[in-house]
Amino acid sequence: MRFVAANCLREGMQLAKPLYRGINTMLASGITLTQPYIDAIQRSGYPGAYIDDDLSQDIEVVDMISEELRMETMKGMRKIITTAQNGGKSLRTPNITAQVEHIVHELSGNRNVMVNMLDLSSFDSYTYSHSLNVAVLSVVLGIAMNFPIGDLVSLGTGALLHDIGKVFIKKEIIQKHGPLTPEEFEQVQTHSRVGYDYILSEYRLPPRNCRPILEHHERFDGSGYPMKKRGTEISLYGRVTAVADVYDALISERPYRKALPPNEGVEYVMASAGTLFDPQAVSAFTRKIAPYPAGTSVTLSNGWTALVVKNYASYCLRPKIRVYRQDGVDVEPFEISLKDDFSYLNVTICGVA
Repeated sequence: MRFVAANCLREGMQLAKPLYRGINTMLASGITLTQPYIDAIQRSGYPGAYIDDDLSQDIEVVDMISEELRMETMKGMRKIITTAQNGGKSLRTPNITAQVEHIVHELSGNRNVMVNMLDLSSFDSYTYSHSLNVAVLSVVLGIAMNFPIGDLVSLGTGALLHDIGKVFIKKEIIQKHGPLTPEEFEQVQTHSRVGYDYILSEYRLPPRNCRPILEHHERFDGSGYPMKKRGTEISLYGRVTAVADVYDALISERPYRKALPPNEGVEYVMASAGTLFDPQAVSAFTRKIAPYPAGTSVTLSNGWTALVVKNYASYCLRPKIRVYRQDGVDVEPFEISLKDDFSYLNVTICGVA
C-alpha cells in the first residue's frame, strides 16, 4: 500500500485502510474511490489515505496499536470528555488506566517499530484522536528512553488526558478560525491548570501521573505556561509529552491552519531541541519517528522519485526505497537502502513527491 495526499486521490483507486468519522467507520478498506468519497475525505480534513496498487502491493504499514484497542480507548476518552462537559462524576479510574496498560503492552512488544503518524491520522475527530496520538507517541518516546513499565503507564495515562482542561474553555475559542485575542489566549492557557485540578479531584490519580496535564505547555527555555518552568524544573513526563503534543498538533489539520507533512514536523522538533524541548526527549524522538512513513512517495536529490518501503530506527532519514521514476520518466522499479548502500551516500531525500 502507499499513501496518497488527499488532493491527489483519484476515482478508481482502492482504499487500503479504513477511515473513521469520530469512532465510527466512514469508509471501509477495499472500497473503490468515487468522487463523492474523495470529496468526503477532503472535507473531513484527512491528510490523505492509503491505497493499494501494483507498485506498492507488498509494502506493509504496521499498525502502532490494534484497531480494537484504538477504538476502545477513543470510546473511553469520549466518556471522560462527556462526563466533564456535563459536570458529572468521573468514571472509575481503572477503566482508562487498563486501556493505557494495553497500549504499553502492545507498543513494548515491538521496541524497534518506527512511529508512522499517518497511520494514527485515520480519525477525523481531533479531540479524541489527538489525545490518543499523544499518548501513543509519549509511550514510544518513553520506551526509547528506557522507562520502566510502571512509568510508561503513568506517562501514558497523563498524556492521554493532557488536554482534558479544554473541555472547560468556550468551544468557539477552541475552534476559532484565525488568531486569538490576548484575552482569548489567556483563557486557553488556563486549560492546563484546570484539567490538572479536575483529574486530581475526580479521578484521584497519583499527582505524578497528572504532570503531563499540567506541564505539556511548559518549555525547556522557560517560555511556556502555566508556571514558566524551565529545564529539569519540568517533570520528565511533562518534557516528553510536550514533544508529542506539539508534533501531533503540527501534522494535524486545524481550523486555523493546514497540517504539515510529517517530515516538516520532525524538522521543527529537531530545530527546537534545547530551546522549546528537552534535548534528551528530542533525541529519542528522532530515533523513533518516521519523517517519511512507509508507502510515502519522495523526491531524491538526484532527480529520482521513489516509494519508502521500510524505515530504520536511528536512521530516520535513510530508509529503504523503491525507485520508480528517473528524471521524470517511469522506469522498472528497483530498491535501494539509503542506510546500507554506500554507492548512494550522496543521495538524500528532498521531500514528499
